Amino acid sequence: MTPAPRRPVPGVPPATGPALRPVRRVWRPDGPVDVRATWGVLRRGAGDPSWVVARGALWRGIRAPQGPATLRLVPHPGEGVVEAEAWGAGAAWVLEHLPGMLGEGDEGRATFVAHHGVVADALRRNPGWRVPRTGLVLESLVPAVIEQKVTGQEAFSGWRRIVRRFGEPAPGPGGPLGLVVAPSAPTLLSIPSWEWLGAGVSPQRSDTVQRVARVASRLEEAADLDRVAARRRLTSIPGVGVWTAAETAHRAFGDPDSVSFGDYHVAANIGWALTGHPVDDQGLVELLRPYAGQRYRVQRLLELVGALRPRRGPRMAPRAHLPVARRHPRGGREPGARSA
Repeated sequence: MTPAPRRPVPGVPPATGPALRPVRRVWRPDGPVDVRATWGVLRRGAGDPSWVVARGALWRGIRAPQGPATLRLVPHPGEGVVEAEAWGAGAAWVLEHLPGMLGEGDEGRATFVAHHGVVADALRRNPGWRVPRTGLVLESLVPAVIEQKVTGQEAFSGWRRIVRRFGEPAPGPGGPLGLVVAPSAPTLLSIPSWEWLGAGVSPQRSDTVQRVARVASRLEEAADLDRVAARRRLTSIPGVGVWTAAETAHRAFGDPDSVSFGDYHVAANIGWALTGHPVDDQGLVELLRPYAGQRYRVQRLLELVGALRPRRGPRMAPRAHLPVARRHPRGGREPGARSA
């Protein structure tokens, strides 16, 4: 990979300095790749600050081992290539690992056998979807911790506030686009309790994030372990259970078997899609037995085609399970008091 000739991005001020010269890569995959579908699980809600779709490209703010990076991605399906540019200290690492992030190592897709008509139909309708392997553990693990036992709306809102307040502008042209790189482990450790509460993140979850951040380097090493050892390392952290480990494994490790056990909606939706009635986790184990080794592939394919059980009754409102925080005298927030 060599630095690309300087090409201005329309409407974006040019980056300056050696560290902000773009690095370019053109990747030709071995088959169709649907970038939006493959990376859909990496986006934490529509307002995720680390994502921008602008000027015909997908922009991501990524914290690589070497530092933050801005990634600009443009798929060219007709030509069978994906064009990428990256800026910042982590640019070279991001482009080196880009094929894996887009599912190059997802070998199971070639041998997958659909045992149900709805799964076969979902596979036919999504030929370019692959299981991604980002190799970035904290990028997936920390948001998954924040998503524990709350609605998606609450979780996405909380993560969005933390990233915007404690993240950093993405390097190069990413910053002017409003792109933000998520906080580093040291920054996560420095966030005071009232800031977590102000973001709607309960002490139980913020404490788990702190424990995760303290052993961040050990957890990042898990990306190079076999899947069993990697998940064992994740679940050795108090507060990181089966569901949280699975949510991390199918993103960071590219594990096609890491179905999200412990999620009522996942079990009920898959049960309804495959049998016409919802099941619990034990029923899901039995139902997915023919897909051993590929169970997450079934889950995600069904999600992609919207195979959800019909909802009955009124929509749940977000839970107000935390006290409203007030301004801390030193500029932060302190918990425990409702606003007047």
